[in-house]
Parts: sequence; structure tokens; C-alpha cells
Amino acid sequence: MAEEERAAEAARIAVEEQATEAARIAAEAQAAEAARIAAQAQATEAARIAAQAQATEAARIAAQAQATEAARIAAQAQAAEAARIAAQAQAAEAARIAAQAQAAEVARIAAEAQAAEAARIAAQAQAAEAARIAAQAQAAEAARIAAQAQAAEAARIAAEAQAAEAARIAAQAQAAEAARIAAQAQAAEEARIAKEAQRAEDLRLVAEMEAEAAALAALPLAAAVDDDTQDKPQREGFFARLKRSLVRTKENIGSGFIGLFRGKKIDDELFEELETQLLTADLGVDTTRRIIDGLIQHADRKQLKDAEALYGLLKQDMGAMLAKVEQPLVIDTSKKPYVILMVGVNGVGKTTTIGKLAKQFQAEGKSVMLAAGDTFRAAAVEQLQVWGQRNNIPVIAQHTGADSASVIYDAIEAARSRGADVLIADTAGRLQNKSNLMEELKKVVRVMKKLDEEAPHEIMLTLDAGTGQNALSQAKLFSEAVGLDGITLTKLDGTAKGGVIFAVADKFQIPIRYIGVGEGIDDLRPFVANDFIEALFSRDE
Repeated sequence: MAEEERAAEAARIAVEEQATEAARIAAEAQAAEAARIAAQAQATEAARIAAQAQATEAARIAAQAQATEAARIAAQAQAAEAARIAAQAQAAEAARIAAQAQAAEVARIAAEAQAAEAARIAAQAQAAEAARIAAQAQAAEAARIAAQAQAAEAARIAAEAQAAEAARIAAQAQAAEAARIAAQAQAAEEARIAKEAQRAEDLRLVAEMEAEAAALAALPLAAAVDDDTQDKPQREGFFARLKRSLVRTKENIGSGFIGLFRGKKIDDELFEELETQLLTADLGVDTTRRIIDGLIQHADRKQLKDAEALYGLLKQDMGAMLAKVEQPLVIDTSKKPYVILMVGVNGVGKTTTIGKLAKQFQAEGKSVMLAAGDTFRAAAVEQLQVWGQRNNIPVIAQHTGADSASVIYDAIEAARSRGADVLIADTAGRLQNKSNLMEELKKVVRVMKKLDEEAPHEIMLTLDAGTGQNALSQAKLFSEAVGLDGITLTKLDGTAKGGVIFAVADKFQIPIRYIGVGEGIDDLRPFVANDFIEALFSRDE
């Protein structure tokens, strides 16, 4: 049994081995066939690629041969065309040369003919020119002889005329010299008479000032400002004088408005009448327009019906206008000396104002010195010296005609050395339209600043209220030239043009330091706007 199993197992193994071998042989045969097929396919592909490459190369060689042939044919055609063009150009050039030669020959023949004709014409012209020159020379000679004769005659006539003119000029010069000598003598005589008259006038002014200074020196000054017990009577006295001094101004403004407003209704006619009255009082166009416009606005805003109600508003508006410039002069005693430079045109009362200010400052316990900077008028120097002598106030002065800046320079140095509290410097009156005089005033200020950069501490313009609107041009030009710190308005008494104070205040906003309402020392007072308005609008009983 076991042997059978072994035999069966051996047979099975033999069968399996035989099957395995058969499978291997089949696989090898299959692989060999696959390899053969692959080799055959590869050989076929290689043959196809080689055939394709051979065909491509053959096509390239054929194309190249075709291109070479085409290039050869084109080159051959181009050479033939070039040969044709060259032959054509050669023929054309030959034809051109032949035509040019023919034209040159024709031109030569024509030029020869033209030259022959030109030679003929030139010969003919030369003969004609020779004949013309000969005729012209003959005519010129004749003209020269005639001109020579004419010139000789003209020279004779001119010599006679020159001699006559010389005689006339000599006679005229002699007459002019005689007239000049006579005029010079007359002018010298007139100058002598004028000088004597000026000297007499100066002596009269000095005598007048001496009398005034003597009278003022004998009078006690008004009580000090800080004396409450005497202040009220003093102010009342001045207020009465102020009212009297404004009598003529009040005819047009202030209480003079009462008749204008009473019983009237507020309309354009009323404002036109008021405008006319303000202009008459010298308030000027701009200030008048501002006041009228303000009243119209007030009337509209407050719905006023009664014209008399405008009277109070007018007083209030005009008072406010003056209140803006109410700034009394305060002497800063820490500045020694406190320098006041007085400026203004001729005849406004500068020198008199200086004397009154000096007396008032002295009464306040301040030491005062004066500088006689008006070196053009001998009387101005003498006036200050009279004030100084009567009131024991030193006056620094030089001779008439000296340099004003030099006088004031010396005065500042003297005031410093003496420890003076206040130095008031006078200057020559100058017309505001004279630029050279204004330049001289600028020089005075420059010289003062060399000693003290803050000097002058006050440049005060003196204005005459009686000049009306001309005061505005004075204020404008002096302000532009040296700048103004304050204004003194003099001669309010006796003028109807006091309304100019409103125009000055409104236009320039320069502090009004003092007003003058009379000749007395107490008639120059610090400006108080309310007092002025009350006096102006007061109703006389």
C-alpha cells in the first residue's frame, strides 16, 4: 500500500514536473515569438524611417537644385536687364551730349550777336554820355558863376543884417542891464523895508508876550488836579469859558440843532438839512456822512417818529466820537527828560501853547526846560526867552538861522545834565506842502533818537480850529512825516469852524490832548469830551 502511494506520488510529481517543463517551454517559445515580432516591427520601423529620411533628403536636394536653377535664371535675367538699361542710358547720354553741343553752338552764335549789339549800343551810349557830361559841365560852370555871385550878394546882406542885429542886441542888453540894476535896487529897498517891518512886528510880538507873561506870572495858577475842595469851582469856571468860546460854533451844531429838529418829522428833507448844517460847521463830508448814516440806522431800529428824539441821539453819537480821542497827556517822570516836540504850521499858536504848558507843568512841581527850535523867527526865540525869564524856566537857544536839530540836541543834553523832568522843543512853523521843510523835521526826530531812542516821547501837533478843513490836510501830512502822538486844538473861541474837531477825531483817531479857548493860561485845558459836548449842546437861558 505504501508502495502504491509512493508510486502514485511519484507519478503525480512526474506529471507536475512534465507540466511545469511544458509550461516553461511554451513560455520560452512565446517569449521567442514576441521577441521575433518585436524585432520584426523594429526592423520595419527602421526601414520606414530610413525610407522617409531618404525621401526627405531627396526632396531637399531637388528643392535646392530647383532654387539654384531659379537663382541662376533670375541672375541671368537681371544681367540682361542691366545690360539693356545701360545700353539705353548710353544712348540717352549720347543724345543729350549731342543736343547740348547743338544748344551750346546756338547759344554761342546768339551771344556773339548779342555782344556785337551791346558793343554797338555801348559805343552809342558812350558818345551820348560824353555829350551830356560836356553839356552838364558847361551848365555847372554857369551855375557856379551865378551861385558865386548870389553868395557874395547874400554874404553882403547877411553882414549888414548881422551888424544891425548886433547893434540891436547891444542896445537891448544895455536896456536890460539898466532895468536889472533898477529892479535890483528896488528889490533891495523892498527887502530893507520888509526887514524893518518884520523887525518891528517881532519887537511888537515880544513886547506883547512880555506883557502877557508878566500878567500871567502875577496870577496864581489853577489849583492842583488832586485838590478836591477847589476842583469843582475851577471846572465850573472853565466850563463857562468853554460855553462862551463855542458860541459861534454852536450856531451851526450843538444847540444850533434845536431849531432844526423842533416840530419836524423824520424824513429825507430833515436829514438833508442836517447834512448841510454839519458841512457848514466844517465836519467834512466823510464825518458828516458817518453821522447821518448812524442817525438813520438808529431811527429805523428804534422806530422813532419825533425828530426831537433824534437830538439826544445826535448828541450821544457825537460825544462817542470825541470820547475815543480823549486821552490826557501823562508825563512819565521815569524818563528824564520827557521830551515833547511841538509841530505845526505858521500862526497856529505853538510858541504860546508851549509857554502855557510849561507854566502848568511847573505848577505841578515838575522841572521844565524849553528848546527854541524855531530858529527862523527871531521873535519866536525871544518869546520863549521871555516866558523863561518870567517863570524861571531855562531856555536853550542859538542864533537866528541856526540848525534846529542842533539846538534841540544841545537842549536834550542840557536837560539830562540838569535832571529836568520835561523838555518842550519848539520848531519852525512849516507849510505842510513843502517837502523840504518836512524832511528837515524828520531830521530833527532822527537827531533826537541818537541821544534817546524813545525821544521824542510826545510829538504834538498844534492846530488852529479856525482853519477848518485845512486842519485835516495838516494832520495827515505831519502824521505821515513824523507820526503824531497828540493834538492841541487852539483858537476855538471866535470861530464858527470848531466842528473840525469832530472831523479830526473821526479821521485820524489821534488823541486830543488840549484845547485852547482863550488867551489866558487857564484857557488851555486838557480835553474832556463830555465837557466839550455839554458846552456845545447847552441851551442858553
